[in-house]
Amino acid sequence: MRRTALAALCLAAAAAAGLTGCLPGQDKAEDKPGSSQSAKPKEPFAGLTGGQIADRALKATTDASSLRMKGDIADDESAGTIRIDMALNTRGECAGTMSVGGQGKADLIKTGDTVYMKYDEAFLRAQSEGESKSDTDAAVDMLAGKWTKMAAKGQDAKDIAGFCDLDSVLGGAEDGNSNATRGQTTTVDGTPAIVLHEKDGKERYTLYVATEGEPYLLRIDSRTATDPGTLTFSDYDKPVPAKKPAGKILDLDGLSG
Repeated sequence: MRRTALAALCLAAAAAAGLTGCLPGQDKAEDKPGSSQSAKPKEPFAGLTGGQIADRALKATTDASSLRMKGDIADDESAGTIRIDMALNTRGECAGTMSVGGQGKADLIKTGDTVYMKYDEAFLRAQSEGESKSDTDAAVDMLAGKWTKMAAKGQDAKDIAGFCDLDSVLGGAEDGNSNATRGQTTTVDGTPAIVLHEKDGKERYTLYVATEGEPYLLRIDSRTATDPGTLTFSDYDKPVPAKKPAGKILDLDGLSG
C-alpha cells in the first residue's frame, strides 16, 4: 500500500504549488485597491490582491482541525491516478475510500493505533498484477469484502497512518508570498467562491477560495503534464466518522507474525 504515501505527498505538493508559488504576474486593474471600489461595494476580498487572498486561504486551510478531500491525484508509481474520498483530522484519524487507476475500491479507517482496511475483488486483483493466478485467487478468497486491521506503527501500515494525519498531509504547504491573480466569482458545491490563477513555468493551477465565512480552499485544478487532476475540500472542522468496524476483523499482523 505504498501508493497511499505517494498520494499524501502529491496532495502536499499540489497545495504548496497552488497556494505558495512566488510567481510573476499582475492582478488586473479592476482587482487592485482603489480601482472601481465604489462601483463594487460587495466585491469579495475588496482591496486584496489574488496573492493576498491565496495566503489567507492557505492559513485558514492549514489551521483547520479536520476536512474532507475528494478527487484524483497522479501516481508516479503506476503512471495512473489515485482517486480518494477521505475525511481526516489533525489527531491522525481518517475514514474514506480510495481507488488506484479506477480499478476497484478500498475502504480505509484509522482510529487510535489501528488501521482498518477493506478491499473489493477488483482492487485486490489489480494490486496483485505479476503474481501467480493461484496466489491472487488465494488473496481474493481471504481478503475480498472483509475488514482487516494492522497496527498503525507497523511496517506495512505506517505510510497509510501518515496519510491519515492532516498535519502531515498538508505539511508541504508552507507560508509564502503568492502572486496568484484574481479571476471571476463562482460557486463550488453551492458555496460562493472566488477563482485564483497560478502559473509555474508551463504548469497551471486554478484555485477556488470561499468568499463567505473562513476563506477556506474549496478546490484545486491542476493542469500540468506531470500532475493533472482536481481535488475538492469540504467539511472543515467537522467530526471525522472514524470508528472501529463492526463484526469480524482479520488481523493481518497476526497472519504475518
